[in-house]
Amino acid sequence: MWHTLILTHLKRHPHSLGGVCDVSTLGRPKVNIRPSPRLLCTATKQKNNGQNLEEDLGHCEPKTDPSSADKTLLEEKVKLEEQLKETMEKYKRALADTENLRQRSQKLVEEAKLYGIQGFCKDLLEVADILEKATQSVPKEEVSNNNPHLKSLYEGLVMTEVQIQKVFTKHGLLRLDPIGAKFDPYEHEALFHTPVEGKEPGTVALVSKVGYKLHGRTLRPALVGVVKDA
Repeated sequence: MWHTLILTHLKRHPHSLGGVCDVSTLGRPKVNIRPSPRLLCTATKQKNNGQNLEEDLGHCEPKTDPSSADKTLLEEKVKLEEQLKETMEKYKRALADTENLRQRSQKLVEEAKLYGIQGFCKDLLEVADILEKATQSVPKEEVSNNNPHLKSLYEGLVMTEVQIQKVFTKHGLLRLDPIGAKFDPYEHEALFHTPVEGKEPGTVALVSKVGYKLHGRTLRPALVGVVKDA
């Protein structure tokens, strides 16, 4: 840069050098030129001014405050963590609701399988009651070899009654005959209360009609008479 400045100056002022030279040959590198101290100072000053200008431009560039950026990132982090926490809570509640719904649906399906025959069982209970009354109405002394027809009829009724009870048990239908048991309002229905000598109050003294339970649920309560204090 300073070489160019010297050549320009010599072209304009050819007598500023200590010796004489041809101005037409100044552009050629063959001429031995000794620059003056004044030109060197000018070139150096311009070079320093250019460097200072670059430094000033560098200082003028906007700078971001690192503390402000960190604060912004921290706020974003806290916000995202809160959103994540809220989303996880909603997800857990949705899972819990889904599981509760699944369990309720499964329970309803199982109950439908167990108690779907409830109406059919109630109708069969009437048949079982008729068979029981039929066998009880036959005089035991009449059932003998002297009366083979009655004996065969009675034995057929007894076998039918036993078989129907086996079918009931197979399908979870159990017979309730609570004679002498403690009165239970969930399984028994009291028709009357009467004092009975030698019986504990609150117990069943008489069973007018047996009851039934289907898979642990009372299908028909037993009709009973309950002992009371004298």
